[in-house]
Amino acid sequence: MRRKSFDILVSAGGAMLALVLIVAGALAMWGYSYATSTVHSQLAEQQITFPSKAAFAHAKAGTEITPGMIPSVSRYAGQKLATGAQAEVYANDFIAVHLKEIGGGKTYSELSAEARALPPGSAAQKAAEATVQTVFQGTTLRGLLLNAYGWWQVGQVALWAGIVSFAMAALTLVLSGLGLWHSRRVPLDAEIPELRTAQPSLTQGVAV
Repeated sequence: MRRKSFDILVSAGGAMLALVLIVAGALAMWGYSYATSTVHSQLAEQQITFPSKAAFAHAKAGTEITPGMIPSVSRYAGQKLATGAQAEVYANDFIAVHLKEIGGGKTYSELSAEARALPPGSAAQKAAEATVQTVFQGTTLRGLLLNAYGWWQVGQVALWAGIVSFAMAALTLVLSGLGLWHSRRVPLDAEIPELRTAQPSLTQGVAV
């Protein structure tokens, strides 16, 4: 096969691959933009605000701000909750801590079962039901925030996938361009060297 024809074919294949990578990168970027904007709008609608900076100066176990919240929650002190990263911190390092304190480390289903086992209409049952309702609301909000965080993470993956696709497309286009450049420099009748294997002689090893 002629070297010029080979270079042109490989370069054309590279150009087609680059086009596919560009399309894939564009779709990934669209996915990133859609996921990020949707998560942002849904979180902003909740009107959740992190505790102020002053609140973290008086962190104490059993209060709104515990010492364990300072390393993570304090980073967003006073900010509106509007990103997936903020949602993950608020859900796991703020809501989850209070749910554990309110329910004594028990889940909603466990607390609900205990409340139903108490004498109907008793003060103990009413107090238990109030705790169950609070834990249910907190657990629901936490689940919604973690769902938003999950989709935000999908968007981040799509962002990096788009960047890698565009980078690969650029590299492929450069290589294709070099292939075309090389095809214009080789002689028209240049052939691709064929690998030839030595064929044993029919008379080799035959005794005379």
